[in-house]
Amino acid sequence: QNWTRGMSYCLHSENHLDTGPIYVRENGKLHVVNQGAGGIQGVISKTRSFRLFSRGFSVELCMNREDDRARRQRTDHFIFTYTKEGNLRYSAKSLFSLVLGYISDNVDRIDSLIGFPEQIAEKLFSAAEARQKFTEPVTGLRALQKFTEAYGSLVLCSLCLRNRYLVISEKLEEIKSFRELTCLDLSCCKLGDEHELLEHLTNEALSSVKRLLLKDNSLSDAGLRRMTAPVRVLKKGLENLLVLDLSCNPKITDVGIGYLFSFKKLNCLDISGAGLKDVNAVIKRIQMQIGLVHSKVPLKEFDHSNCKTEGWAEQTVLQWEQAVMEAIKPQDNLRSTTAALRFYAKTHRLEEVVKCKLVEAETKAPGNLQFYKENVQTCHLPLKKEVAGSHELKNNKKRALAEQERERTSKQKYLCLTVEDWDLLNTY
Repeated sequence: QNWTRGMSYCLHSENHLDTGPIYVRENGKLHVVNQGAGGIQGVISKTRSFRLFSRGFSVELCMNREDDRARRQRTDHFIFTYTKEGNLRYSAKSLFSLVLGYISDNVDRIDSLIGFPEQIAEKLFSAAEARQKFTEPVTGLRALQKFTEAYGSLVLCSLCLRNRYLVISEKLEEIKSFRELTCLDLSCCKLGDEHELLEHLTNEALSSVKRLLLKDNSLSDAGLRRMTAPVRVLKKGLENLLVLDLSCNPKITDVGIGYLFSFKKLNCLDISGAGLKDVNAVIKRIQMQIGLVHSKVPLKEFDHSNCKTEGWAEQTVLQWEQAVMEAIKPQDNLRSTTAALRFYAKTHRLEEVVKCKLVEAETKAPGNLQFYKENVQTCHLPLKKEVAGSHELKNNKKRALAEQERERTSKQKYLCLTVEDWDLLNTY
């Protein structure tokens, strides 16, 4: 037992610090040295709990003393995966992905992307979109403009903003940055005649628009005059328009329909719900001026479900919409209070229901006023004399009607270029 005497001597030494219990293995069993008595006892018989660290002690694993952003970038260099056995493994990312991530983090500082390969630009746009770089107020607009200037329709070729007036008001500059759009749906947005986006439609950047849907936007004859002024005089703007929807705009009258005759390439037109006085005369004018025939059945070209947002920025538009919806969420609490007030004040609710019915009655179209251009089928066989004579009679009738129509619209043609029109054109 000499080793027990030496151990007890070390334990009772004044210069020795208390290091906790000391375990000794003897004859295949583990024993703990009793510091008070200097003896040895079995672990199972008497053991006291010993805490290595205090209760308030905490450990933080730090890679370096740099800022959090640098540490996050360094951890992004690896891909962590789990095996089937549950083990954690990591692999280093490729140099291309690392460079792509770095550029997407600083995408607003790019000078130009003109001439840059489209395949890599699409991946760069997706990486910046995943980091929600295009939702930022200032830097997002600057970055989006770099892409639209270089790639145009690849970024966005079709844009559907139906019933999304809040998105238009919050992201107007971003929407105006899109170029070479072929389809634009602004239905049910209540823009009015003086909205900045409608003025932007006359810009040369949107001369590629072939399908424009402006249903239920509180448009009047003044708005149509502003939209068609560049086409009527300068032969610019919406000169390539093929499909136009102006339904549910009761302020558009017979005079406003005359401004649409400048769209020579128009194939489909919808003016259902417009405030027309002489519908039959308007139908004849449309047929004589731009060769559109009144359709008795609804046309599939005006089915709004066909218009969708397509392009690289499809998810970006959804992010804008989600951000707007999250911003107006606190107003849901106000709805509950207003609902309680309506419960106790039934007169206000009745008035609101009456107003809603009146608005619905105004927006509903009284009749189907959709027009389309018939496909001209050429026949290479020789015509018979009777058929040729009937065609001559029809042509003579058309000429007579055309002369009458010219006499009716001669005054309106002279009035197309008024002082207001020249003032309007000077603003472009």
